[in-house]
Formats: sequence, C-alpha cells, structure tokens
Amino acid sequence: MTAQHDRDVATLRAFNRTYTSRLGLLDATYDGSPFTLSEARILYELANRTSPTAAEIARALRLDPAQLSRTVKRFLDRGLVTVRENPAHGRHQLLSLTEEGRAAFAALEASTRAAVGTLIESLAPFQRSRLLSAAVAINEVFDGDEPTVTLRGLRPGDLGLVTARQAILYSSEYGWTGDYEALVARILADFHDAFDPGKDDAWIAEAGGRMVGSVFLVRGEEPGVAKLRLLYVESDARGMGVGGQLVAACVARARELGYGRLELWTVSVLTAACRLYRRAGFVMTRETPNHRFGHDLVDQIWSLDLTP
Repeated sequence: MTAQHDRDVATLRAFNRTYTSRLGLLDATYDGSPFTLSEARILYELANRTSPTAAEIARALRLDPAQLSRTVKRFLDRGLVTVRENPAHGRHQLLSLTEEGRAAFAALEASTRAAVGTLIESLAPFQRSRLLSAAVAINEVFDGDEPTVTLRGLRPGDLGLVTARQAILYSSEYGWTGDYEALVARILADFHDAFDPGKDDAWIAEAGGRMVGSVFLVRGEEPGVAKLRLLYVESDARGMGVGGQLVAACVARARELGYGRLELWTVSVLTAACRLYRRAGFVMTRETPNHRFGHDLVDQIWSLDLTP
C-alpha cells in the first residue's frame, strides 16, 4: 500500500465520522423517532415499494436476512406491517405498511426532512453549495453508471478553463512555470480571434459532468496543413480512452475538411501523449533540444499524412 492510499483511506474514514456524528446516525434512535437507523431505512423501503418481499429489501439495503426478519417481526408485533402470501412464490411473503405504519413513516419522514433542513440552513451559502455538490458526486459514484466519455464543442468559459487546467496540471506533474500558461492563453486567444468553422475546430471531453480533456484543430501556415494543438487529459481520467477519442476526432475532422497533412508540436517528456500519436499513425519528423517553461526539454514535431 502506498502513502497516498493511506491518506485516501484516512480521508474517507474522517468523512464517515463527521457524517455519522452530524446527522446523529449513532444515536439509539433516529431523529428522535422510536426507530433505529436500520429500522428507519427498512420502513422507508416498505413505504416506497409496492408489496416487496423481505428478500428484496435485504438485497436493496445489503442487510443480513436474519436481521431483516427480526425487524419485520417487530413491525408485525407493533401493527406497522401486514404480510400476505405471494402467489408467484409461496415461500416469499409480500409486505405492506398498515395505516399505522404509513402514519409512522410520515412522522419519521417529516422529522428527517426537518433535521436535514436545519443542518443545511445552518451553513453559509458557499458551504451549502460545496456540501450539496459533494453529495451529488457521492451518489453518482455509488449509485450511478460507470462514467462514459463524451466529446462536445466549445462553450463560453471553456478557453479559460482549458488554460487554467493545463497550467495547473503541467505545473503539478512537471514543474512547468507560468510561461506555459501564457503560451496556452496566447494560442487560445489567437484561435478565438481567427476561428473559421471551415478550417478550425475544437473538442472538450467530459465524464461525470466535468471537463476531463481537450484538443484543438487549427489551420497551419502552409496550404493543406493543419495542426493538432493543446491535447491534454486530466490525470484521474487517464486510462478511460479520453486521449484516444480526442485525437481520433481531430484526425477525422482534419480529413473531412480536406487537409492533406496534420502536424503537432510536443516535448519528449510527455510520453503518454507520444504513444497516442504513434498509435494514431503520426510519425516524429524532428527533435530539437530547447529550454522552455523552466526546464531543458526536447521539442518534437510529429506529422500524419492524410492523403488517400
């Protein structure tokens, strides 16, 4: 296990301690009701499902069937639940709330809403926004589908975001100075000012509702030559095929626009990007040692023949 893994575990455990403490999940009863947390969750499932079986609820809540059976027995004894035979499966009885059970759930739901509402209202707007955004992200991680990568065109704000993310990423990973940020800003300002939809294009990669990469297609100085520029992929999105999709989209569009050759500039230290270019059919045509962004680097020019 790495030190980063240990920090990640500690972070999640700290969140769990804070969450359970602030919401009172360790109290003997939940939100001042006569129910424990597990009983409250079972009551919620009964109220929001149509005649479920005990096995269905156990699977949904990942509870031990014996524990669920004991809880259902307590609910039966208190008149909160009724059972009837399941015509489709004789061994599994169908459960439903009685009128008393529905009233108990309504009281519990009102109490829970009030408690959570009080917690939210106690926070400053900035804190509240961060909390709710984090809650959405956590739900998506545990209950959503695997994030898929989609490509889209530019929207207002994207050029600034691309500049910021690339500057932060390459500073963090390679120690590049603000000179790189200035270069990206100039490239994108020029792209915006001279944009021609018949010669230029751009793609933003998204996954899980956030930007995870980008690439730009820009006409070159020579007729029939285009440039692939500013390809990048967020570090936590690598391995998802983001870079491959971006490069493929750029190559396909360059062909569609009738370019005969696609060129790009990179540096040798960006080995993952170089592998992508090689797999896409690019060939490195020139290397030149240089000092830029605070480091001694090796500039590389790669080229892809687009002629049929």
